Amino acid sequence: MPTPLESLIAAGTKLWLDSVDPDLVRENRALGATGATSNPVIISDLIKTGRFDGDLRKFMAEEHSDDAVAWQMTDRLVRNAQDVFLPVWEQTKGNDGYVSFELDPLLEDTASTLSVAEKAARYIELGKKWSAGHKNRMIKVPATPGGLAALEELVAAGICPNITLIFSDRQYQLAREAVWRGAQRRKDRAAVKSVYSIFVSRIDVYTGKQVPELSPAAQGQVGLLNVQRIWQANESWWRDKQLSLKQEIVFASTGVKTKGDPADKYVGALAGSDIQTNPPETNAAVQAMTGKTYTRLVDRLPPVVVQQEIDAKVDFAKMEQVLMEEGLKKFADPQKGLIQTIAEKRAKL
Repeated sequence: MPTPLESLIAAGTKLWLDSVDPDLVRENRALGATGATSNPVIISDLIKTGRFDGDLRKFMAEEHSDDAVAWQMTDRLVRNAQDVFLPVWEQTKGNDGYVSFELDPLLEDTASTLSVAEKAARYIELGKKWSAGHKNRMIKVPATPGGLAALEELVAAGICPNITLIFSDRQYQLAREAVWRGAQRRKDRAAVKSVYSIFVSRIDVYTGKQVPELSPAAQGQVGLLNVQRIWQANESWWRDKQLSLKQEIVFASTGVKTKGDPADKYVGALAGSDIQTNPPETNAAVQAMTGKTYTRLVDRLPPVVVQQEIDAKVDFAKMEQVLMEEGLKKFADPQKGLIQTIAEKRAKL
């Protein structure tokens, strides 16, 4: 009998790990994971364990700033994960097996005085720098005005983007259209690959606080309905574009955040297609559900009456605005925290 994660993968889901911890990468690869993602919180938490003090001493001897050391450590950990998943990338001819590398979140710091054009230019510069020489590294770019403005040039330059911090269909549409413009500028489109990370559970946290008037049948379903609709739109949009590789939705923020929800609430409801990037604890909880079998449910939307209620009561434009404000703070602050962690380590080492 297949394990729960094996059944999830058999249903059509690609399983990516939301971590680049070398031990967890190997463990989850054995469980069927075929990719991974990174962010400053993950890197900072790994550094705090003390397991990488040897690398830090080396980088500190070579680099002058804490910021530079942070990027060298990020590059090292992402590179190690890429080595684990490279055989997947080779077997699927570039359709899977990626590890995502996040560009500088401080570009979106609220204190930043850069214009949209200046941010875009910086994203393009950093994207080219950190992707150079890598087969299976994706570059994470946020769906902010600056990030979106950089996408066409990044894709035209041969970079595979993971567009993150997407909460709405509006952001998704702007991202896919920019990617397609970039793809059309390439002589060889065989290696065009993009993914769109739609955040799920954060939306249900938002509606629980901001839209308490939703009925019990609708509350807790908005994140799922939102991402299922975007997934449907993505399937339709790329169908006639004649690209060799699949342009996919990443179901992100799949760890439950509402008390009482089962650990696999989003995992089960979104089973059957594209990519789930799950926290290690979510994968562990799912795998512990002995006898659990997943089947394709990603295209089974809530009842029409629930959809109608959600559409009537949820202001999706306001939701995007609020969640982006929160998301950008969660985006920039961890990078500052990572640099502070490096500074503290430098003092100790």
